[in-house]
Amino acid sequence: MGLFLQHKTVDMQWAVWKMEESLDTLFSLLPDTRRVSCEQEMQRFTSDRRKLEWLSVRVLLYSMLQEDKEIGYSSEGKPHLTDNSSFISISHTKGYVAVMLASSVPVGIDIEQYAQRVHKVCDRYVRPDEQVESYQGDETWSMLLHWSAKETIFKSMENADADLRKLCLSHFIPQSEGVFQVREYATERQQLFTVGYRICPDFVLTWTLS
Repeated sequence: MGLFLQHKTVDMQWAVWKMEESLDTLFSLLPDTRRVSCEQEMQRFTSDRRKLEWLSVRVLLYSMLQEDKEIGYSSEGKPHLTDNSSFISISHTKGYVAVMLASSVPVGIDIEQYAQRVHKVCDRYVRPDEQVESYQGDETWSMLLHWSAKETIFKSMENADADLRKLCLSHFIPQSEGVFQVREYATERQQLFTVGYRICPDFVLTWTLS
């Protein structure tokens, strides 16, 4: 399947890759100069799924830029391009990976497969002052958007507090796609973020707009 969704503006872009290829096929989509180093790096993974996710991210990044870029990680596990040419955010869920790039500001993207488990841990991320509206009669979609949006903001913030309840979504009625705002209460700035979202047949996607 490969490239599944893509969105691009002047200073940022994001894309979603549907993982249906074999490892051999993914390797063939990389430039020759990158294949050996990727094969060596992947030796640290024992799970085939983890190998597919890791390699799919590199193939997606290459397809977005048509340039060979290397991804490094900070001590906190946040990704960055080693040449500092763009800010990057990465996410994956069952069957898909997502990558976002921006030229001038840190960004965040998150993808979450539809699943009922978000109900079991809602006290970890939904605040008492937040309203969770259903989408097409199913509250799970909105709860996934709450979870995903807060993961997205967490990824975009420097030294972010891991308590997702310090992030508050404004009230919104979920549509198939749209925007809403998120206020952070983890810092003195109490910054207001704008988040874009899409609801797809088997996942939700959220990303930072400002």
